[in-house]
Parts: sequence; structure tokens; C-alpha cells
Amino acid sequence: MEYCLGEPDGSATMWSADPTADADGDGVLDAVALDLDDDGQVDDVLADADGDELADRGVLDFGGDAPVEVTDDGTGTWAVTADRVAALRWLGLDGVEHPAASALVDLDGDGQPGERLADVNGDGLADRAFGTGAAWADVDADGRWDIRLVDADGDGRADSAARL
Repeated sequence: MEYCLGEPDGSATMWSADPTADADGDGVLDAVALDLDDDGQVDDVLADADGDELADRGVLDFGGDAPVEVTDDGTGTWAVTADRVAALRWLGLDGVEHPAASALVDLDGDGQPGERLADVNGDGLADRAFGTGAAWADVDADGRWDIRLVDADGDGRADSAARL
């Protein structure tokens, strides 16, 4: 299985490893145990939930009292899973804070809740948002959106970026 972890400087490390843990409890080793949260304990796992041989699910403090699950949903970022979105706060483009009532919100102000929030650093405040043809990021972790990316041709790659 292939694993990829990002570094604070924007670089990433990718490696292959044989599974050493059973993430889904079916008795088959399907995850690699390591120390993702840098707490000095090898009690976190990375697993391949969709069977494509790339890790897309992580669990911090696996087997503990309050494990935290993170996923890579195809956007290339690891984020707190949608089942925790009820506790996720977010700032509108006008800087007003909102509690999230569902997985989709109206970040762009078009009157339609169509943007999906993500909390990459796990602090309870959204720092990524993904809409149709656009994405927003809080790159300096101050709670305010810093960059808007636009995919005008729909190929899945940003065609332009603008500071907000």
C-alpha cells in the first residue's frame, strides 16, 4: 500500500509498506500503525478504505477512548470527517462566524448551500472549503479565508488563484 504525508513546508513524503494493523476490525491487516500526531506513541493508523492501494483514511489514537478519524476525500488534503461537521465552525467571506448545521454551507453567498467544509488542522474551525469549480483556503490558520482557487475548465486543477 502507498502512503503519503505532507510536511509544513509544503513538501510530501510517499512510501510503501505492508499493513500492520486492522483498521476496520474484520481480522485482516489493512492499515499501517505509526505516530501521526507526534505524541510519542505508535497509536495512529493509515488505511486504504476504498481499496485503490493508496491510504485515504487515518485514525489518531486508534483503539483509544476518543479516536479522531481523518480522511483524504480526493481533494489531496487530510480533513476531519464529515460526521464531526456539526461541531465545525466557519467564517463567511465577510468574516462573520457561523456554526455548521450540515456538511454543505453557503460560503460564496449565492443563496445555495453548495460548499463542503474541511478542518485540516483539527481545531474545530474550517480551513478549507470546496465548491463547484472553486475552493477556498485559510493558509495562515487565522480563521479567515486567504486564497480562492478557481477551476474554470472543470479538469480538477486550479486555473487561477486570488488572494482574498
